Amino acid sequence: MELVAGCYEQVLFGFAVHPEPEACGDHEQWTLVADFTHHAHTASLSAVAVNSRFVVTGSKDETIHIYDMKKKIEHGALVHHSDAHIVEWSPRGEQYVVIIQNKIDIYQLDTASISGTITNEKRISSVKFLSESVLAVAGDEEVIRFFDCDSLVCLCEFKAHENRVKDMFSFEIPEHHVIVSASSDGFIKMWKLKQDKKVPPSLLCEINTNARLTCLGVWLDKVADMKESLPPAAEPSPVSKEQSKIGKKEPGDTVHKEEKRSKPNTKKRGLTGDSKKATKESGLISTKKRKMVEMLEKKRKKKKIKTMQ
Repeated sequence: MELVAGCYEQVLFGFAVHPEPEACGDHEQWTLVADFTHHAHTASLSAVAVNSRFVVTGSKDETIHIYDMKKKIEHGALVHHSDAHIVEWSPRGEQYVVIIQNKIDIYQLDTASISGTITNEKRISSVKFLSESVLAVAGDEEVIRFFDCDSLVCLCEFKAHENRVKDMFSFEIPEHHVIVSASSDGFIKMWKLKQDKKVPPSLLCEINTNARLTCLGVWLDKVADMKESLPPAAEPSPVSKEQSKIGKKEPGDTVHKEEKRSKPNTKKRGLTGDSKKATKESGLISTKKRKMVEMLEKKRKKKKIKTMQ
């Protein structure tokens, strides 16, 4: 797992995440280690998107750069792209939100109509669905708020940074539901969410990039995670063990009986089948050959006698 974040200084940062397996509860602490930096844009980064292999960055320079996380190299670039408004889908895709300044309009997919509107105190910079009905909202302030999309009320808010929060990312791994935040104060922080979203999350780890961060993403190595989660090879069942013993057949009893049964059939096939025919044919061919050689020899001798005369 890696955190990736862009900044005004045109740089993409990568940090490897190291969970501490022994720690538990609210005192759990993770570690972030700087892994790579990538400077491809000529203006500040404005967006980061990730999938199982690639990280895509958008910038004020109106280009999109694609970075291969497996090989840690630039994969390619797209040009002539401009900024877009914030749109976020819910996990099940039954609703989505559209952000305009500090206003959140919640749309239902089946009716294509607004089911409610949430107003934040400041201009919104990032939203992330934590469940089908709970939305995390961050903007031009130090706090992050959790809103219920059904009742439209604020469930909780907590101070996450010392400056405005620029972007967030949410993901789930075994026993952890995590939200990551990046701020203009230069810090990236990882928070462990509680089951009850009315309770503020606990801090897992943080790192100071010393840069004015603008966007954030988390690359999850899904292939590696899948391999780790695969169950161990199943032990052979008692039946298969017994069958394998029979298949090996120790010297003795049943083997000799089976051999005795099979031998008469083999002999019978050898006497009456193709093998006898093949032997007969090969004998006829060799006799013809011998006669031909004898004839040639006689002709050669006669020719020799005539020449001498």
